[in-house]
Amino acid sequence: MRKAQLGFLTGTHVVNDLYQGAVPALLPFLMSERHYSYAAVSGIALAATGLSSVVQPVFGMIADRSGRDWLAPLGFLVAAAGIAAAGFADSYPLTWICVAVAGIGVAAYHPPATNQARAVGGKSQRAMSLFSVGGTLGSSLAPALVTAVVGSLGLSGTCLLAVPAVVMALLWLLNRRAGPVPPLGGSAAKVSTVDMKDDWRSFGRLVAATVGWSIPYVTVTSLLSLYAIRELHASTAAAAVTLTSFTLAGAAGTVLGGWLGDRFGRLTPIRAGYLLGVPALAGVVFSPAYPVLELSTVLLGLTMFLPFANQVTLAQDYLPARPGTASGLSLGLAMSAGGLASPLFGWLADARGLRFTLGAVLAVYGVAVVFGTRLRDRVPPAQSSANSSEELVT
Repeated sequence: MRKAQLGFLTGTHVVNDLYQGAVPALLPFLMSERHYSYAAVSGIALAATGLSSVVQPVFGMIADRSGRDWLAPLGFLVAAAGIAAAGFADSYPLTWICVAVAGIGVAAYHPPATNQARAVGGKSQRAMSLFSVGGTLGSSLAPALVTAVVGSLGLSGTCLLAVPAVVMALLWLLNRRAGPVPPLGGSAAKVSTVDMKDDWRSFGRLVAATVGWSIPYVTVTSLLSLYAIRELHASTAAAAVTLTSFTLAGAAGTVLGGWLGDRFGRLTPIRAGYLLGVPALAGVVFSPAYPVLELSTVLLGLTMFLPFANQVTLAQDYLPARPGTASGLSLGLAMSAGGLASPLFGWLADARGLRFTLGAVLAVYGVAVVFGTRLRDRVPPAQSSANSSEELVT
């Protein structure tokens, strides 16, 4: 494991996913200043995440063919530009387009950066968890940063949110001059995985679990602050704390999941995370008061993210000849596919209320539990001295 390079890549992940987390943090301000409905703000969540789920696999295929590590800094710069421009948009369609551009930037970053993280971390689940937690930390910092900037300056203050991306892009250039890390994709991947075939059936199960996970995650992230304010009468600051708690707990869950994966195998944190997420999400749905919501939110973030890093490396082992595609359809899809369902749940919230909508999300999470608990591990030849590279173990 090359710790210095992994640390730098984790830092870029913090910055990139800061702009992903900025979108739900901006929704209360958009509703307040521009009087958008639940359906309208859910449509904005779709712009940020749904489009990413479509284009991210494309970026993964590009990374597999040629590396293209420059996609990573370009991605977070485009994401920053989209978020900054959204604050100045003078109409809903233009706001939607700006946020969609930000989502495309976030999508472009993930495949090449994840390939590089796997290259410097090797087979360690902890290494991938540390890289993954960078994204979670970025999302967790976004509510506080957006509340501080936009709460003080209004939506026009979004231009200041682009500063972290500009700084990190300059650091990327300096780091590249010192010696870039070779990506995992392209010809290098084909040489190292020549004895393994892609297991699309197992990968399909993982994608189904990821989609079933993504819809509750994106919906809870988008509606949690509004739920705290409108259903449990919390203040705007308390609602921002709850959203931050959710993502910080997710960061802790990601690190814990990586440690458990190295110690007990990848399937242990994957199965435990899906199963324990059910009572945690139920606690959010049926919270009678704000303190209960806060506690349930922390537990939900912790349990939902136990499988996260383990699923990324598992996806790459399911598709060893296409690690960028695997990254695009696992790490990126986990943060974006739920956006496709956001308008539906936004309309449901307008019609039936936030608590009913989150109850429907709990039912959707059952899909993730079914597929997530049926995943099987795959051991690459370099990690196993017994059996063939095709062996699957339960």
